[in-house]
This record gives sequence, C-alpha cells and structure tokens, in this order.
Amino acid sequence: MLTEWFGNHIYITYLLIFIFMTYVYNKVFRTRKLPILKSVIIYVLLAIGSVMLLIFQIAGLPIVLSLAVAVFLMLLVRVRYFVEKRSGNKPTQ
Repeated sequence: MLTEWFGNHIYITYLLIFIFMTYVYNKVFRTRKLPILKSVIIYVLLAIGSVMLLIFQIAGLPIVLSLAVAVFLMLLVRVRYFVEKRSGNKPTQ
C-alpha cells in the first residue's frame, strides 16, 4: 500500500530518498568540511544515486522505509547521547 503511494508520487519519493541519503552522508561519512567544488560533486553523485534507488523503490523494494529507519535510529542515538551528556554520565563504548 505505501509502496504503491511512493510509486504514484515519484517526485516526492525522489526528494525523500535524496534528503535521507544526504542526512546519512552528513552524519556518518563526512569527517570534515570539504571545498565547495568537491561538495558539489558529492551532492551530484548523491542525486544520481538517488535516481538509482528511486528505480529500485518503483520496482517494489522498500528503499524509503529502509532509509527512514536508518535516519530514525541515528536520531535515537543522538537523543541518547544528549540525555547521557545532560545527566553527567560518560557514554560507554
């Protein structure tokens, strides 16, 4: 049902995939600030990769839902670190 909706609204699906991918890239893979040209190249490649994932989403794979779960888990970890920092405990690793 939800996969059908994403298949019918391609532009919204593409935008969601691109936003989720850029969030994951910025929080996980970007270690330092890059020069502008390199950043533009990275985001163009993310846009191209989003098209490929959009094709998989239209084919029936739950790409948007998988990315949403990944972003949710990343936000959950950030909230956990915030709560631990606020309580004064050091996070265990």
